[in-house]
Amino acid sequence: MNLQSVQRYDQYDMYSLLRNFPRQVEDAVRIGKQCRIPFKRTGIASLVVTGLGGSAIGGDLLRSYVNDELEIPFVVNRNYTLPEFVDHRTLVIVSSYSGNTEETVAAHAEARKRKAKIICITSNGETAKMALKYNQPLITIPRGLPPRTALGYSFFPLLEVLSKLGFISRKNKDIRETVGLLKKKSGMYSVVSGRNPAVELAKQLYTKCPIIYSGADKFDVVNLRWRGQIAENAKSLAYGHVIPEMNHNELVGWKALRRMMEEDFAVVLLRDGHDHPRVKVRMEITKSIVEQYASRVIEVKSEGKSLLARMFSLIYLGDWMSFYLAILNGIDPTPVRVIDYLKSELAKL
Repeated sequence: MNLQSVQRYDQYDMYSLLRNFPRQVEDAVRIGKQCRIPFKRTGIASLVVTGLGGSAIGGDLLRSYVNDELEIPFVVNRNYTLPEFVDHRTLVIVSSYSGNTEETVAAHAEARKRKAKIICITSNGETAKMALKYNQPLITIPRGLPPRTALGYSFFPLLEVLSKLGFISRKNKDIRETVGLLKKKSGMYSVVSGRNPAVELAKQLYTKCPIIYSGADKFDVVNLRWRGQIAENAKSLAYGHVIPEMNHNELVGWKALRRMMEEDFAVVLLRDGHDHPRVKVRMEITKSIVEQYASRVIEVKSEGKSLLARMFSLIYLGDWMSFYLAILNGIDPTPVRVIDYLKSELAKL
């Protein structure tokens, strides 16, 4: 792989979006700090982020990150309707990058009917129109990006919102560490030739079906992000599960692979130094088992001191890896034509 192959296939320049992601994070934090919330924490008994795809993953990541600190339930909703418990004591964050995601628009209208407190985060569209019409707090983020490349904008403003409302402590120190780590990795991962860990990992997964395993408590969403990015960027299927749950079911299913093509499967273990001690033990045993069936088992470790930095260290590596895997597959990582087709067909009905 070389720069020429990247330029040949990357027609929409996702390379630059990835390289500049640390700047996006800085801008997203600025947007979050500037947003005004006209109500207080008092009376809020539950929290819901409603969105789909790239707009929902920010909510998922936020839930995993702050779950140990929050004193109220936090749910990420991916549907046209809202959970039955949503009422005037619920804060509903409506997240739609385009502002026109039909499921999110429907859930937004339902949240208003139920008299929930509402905050909207979007770049434009119907979500912005509804927020302005009903005088709901609106966090406006830059438009024109593929939603999956706007994770900084879908996560960090919401992190600031929870801090402003007093649900969590300020995360300024952790954010600074995270930005510094991302800037360092941007310089490393954007060099196409040489010893680039993202390129090397993509080469290891080339022609394979990746199966991603991680701990369940904090890195479940990082796991989900890896699978989603492989699917959307590299246009390849990827599967995954979390430990300890997969030790109680999926682990048994590997036996059947002896009757299949073992060389088609590669396992990636996403590991964190702060994984639960028993999860660490389970990962070692799981690794010894799946090594008998998969063509290879790759361990990828998080970097950084704070949980925020460690989570984003793995996310950023996965984003770059999926980009380079797309180049190896000989396809442009940006277009998602089958999703565009599905949306166009839905619009006819």
